[in-house]
Amino acid sequence: MSVLPLAHPNASQSDAHALDGGLPDGGDLPDVGDVPDGARADTLAQLRKRMAVLSGMPDRLSVDRVDEIGDRLPLPDVLADLLPHSNSQHHDARRGGIARGSVIDCSGARSLVVAMIAAVSRSGGQVGIVGLPWLSLLSVAEMGADLARIAIVPDPGVDPIEIASVLLDGMDLVVLGLRGVDVAPARCRVVSGRVRQQSSALLVVDGHWPGAQVRMEASVLTYRHVPGTSGTDLSAARRGHGRIGGLRLQVTATGRDRRRRSADVDLSSLSAHGQAGLVGLTRPEDPVVGRSDDQLSADDQMLTAVAN
Repeated sequence: MSVLPLAHPNASQSDAHALDGGLPDGGDLPDVGDVPDGARADTLAQLRKRMAVLSGMPDRLSVDRVDEIGDRLPLPDVLADLLPHSNSQHHDARRGGIARGSVIDCSGARSLVVAMIAAVSRSGGQVGIVGLPWLSLLSVAEMGADLARIAIVPDPGVDPIEIASVLLDGMDLVVLGLRGVDVAPARCRVVSGRVRQQSSALLVVDGHWPGAQVRMEASVLTYRHVPGTSGTDLSAARRGHGRIGGLRLQVTATGRDRRRRSADVDLSSLSAHGQAGLVGLTRPEDPVVGRSDDQLSADDQMLTAVAN
């Protein structure tokens, strides 16, 4: 197993070596599933030390969280509005987002997962990603993520759930790729209890998690073609000409009350929203009139990695 954090301004060379997969004494950290039960605690302790190195403070057991985030982890408005809101009068409860202590089961288009990771890290939250080798860091960066606040375990070994449990100690959001596995309800209850205890949030991808507070699903409705058409109808596009300049998703969120909330969401350039060079999820808007194909092409140039 290897932990792959992104560059931190306070990390030393020895810290970077430890995080790249080597320990200070030159050894390698074994997979959790490959060690005897007696050595399991030592292995998990070494993982926690690596997480401390990521924060730039190797003498501490876990990374610092940003208090300003509050009881809910921020999301793009169009996604936050779909999640259940608490009836509490606390100011954080009235704001949409991922509630701390909750588990979200996510499936479908991967742009949804990327957008959620970017939103939390951009707001100052620490994000741990376990078992998602397909994740494109370019896509995450194009959505405005703070890469210094993201730690990645692309190959967690035989027990990714155990690794995710460790990361809950110091992360605001842990994203867990299950690779199509259905987790036993008994283990889900144990891990969900740890999520609540640590006031973190768990986002489960590519699997089934019994007892999740929210289930989210995203599907692609249509693509936008540039240059050549300003709308979403590909039938008017010239064959073999242009590229994907955006797409429209249908996102559905279902809570424990079985109420389904759905909305159409556009993945497009945020230049019109004052965030030049970024892409993100926004509410659908009518095509901008009076803009040339060249202007559309320039604004949507960064979408290639995200759309793919």
